[in-house]
Amino acid sequence: MSTATGEGPADLKVTSEAGGSRLDVFIGHSLHLSRAQVKKLFERGAIRLDGRRAKKGDSVKAGQAVRVLLPSAQGSVTPEPGAPLSVLHVDDALVFLDKPAGMPTHPIDIAESGTLANAVVARFPECATAAADPREAGLCHRLDVDTSGVIVAARDLETWRRMRDAFSAGEIDKRYLALVAGPIADRGEIDVPLRHRAGRGTRVKPALTGETGARRAESLFQVLARSSEYALVEMQIITGVLHQVRAHLAAIGAPVVGDVLYGGKAHPALRRFFLHARSLELNHPQTKARMKVESPLPEELTGLLVRLGIPP
Repeated sequence: MSTATGEGPADLKVTSEAGGSRLDVFIGHSLHLSRAQVKKLFERGAIRLDGRRAKKGDSVKAGQAVRVLLPSAQGSVTPEPGAPLSVLHVDDALVFLDKPAGMPTHPIDIAESGTLANAVVARFPECATAAADPREAGLCHRLDVDTSGVIVAARDLETWRRMRDAFSAGEIDKRYLALVAGPIADRGEIDVPLRHRAGRGTRVKPALTGETGARRAESLFQVLARSSEYALVEMQIITGVLHQVRAHLAAIGAPVVGDVLYGGKAHPALRRFFLHARSLELNHPQTKARMKVESPLPEELTGLLVRLGIPP
């Protein structure tokens, strides 16, 4: 990977799961870049596929090498000292945070404000240079805007790299709580590949067998409690695909309550959808000790469970 400041190459290897994807989509997902940013890289001739200059419409195959010459990062995320920031755990290497619903994880453009990244660099300024992309402020993964819960940031670039590798390798146990409506078994596995939907808007959908550009997605679920048509579900995601929990639950006919994008019904007691990142369990990148950090369920979600007669 490249450093957070100064121009340098980001070297990527195409995995078997990413094989068949468009090159621009693969780069955007791997480096967390917007479509506009990836387009500019192609225009600059800054992308090589197996050593040759690549085109935007190229597809990638498993095992191919992709090199991206990233432009120099101009500045860093703007610190916002007054922004709310709830810290669940902090040590020399990592900061675990409790992200509220309604707050983006990081800005699309480095000049933007109002994101978790802005609050992080105000409290932990070393995080400003702790990722390959300065917009990320050391954050090792992302949560949807309306998803609350635990998220982790690295305090230096080497730790960030180790954490990203651990997430990619499936070495981190990620658990979510979701309230769903619709028939659902007590427990089960959802092994449904996902792909981005063509057209406007950000959404993924189940892929057809052998469909090009599909990404492997695997989730395990367990119902914790039921009430009438509702069920409180714990989801463990084995892989990490955009909107995986939401798309998988919708695919089995039990969409998340309030998630209208994926077929869930709005609820008058909710200003968001009912999805909460409950815990992260991992081997510490420095000490190697196993650790688990949990986020308490927000009052808005707890209150709805009480109204429905489901034990929080």
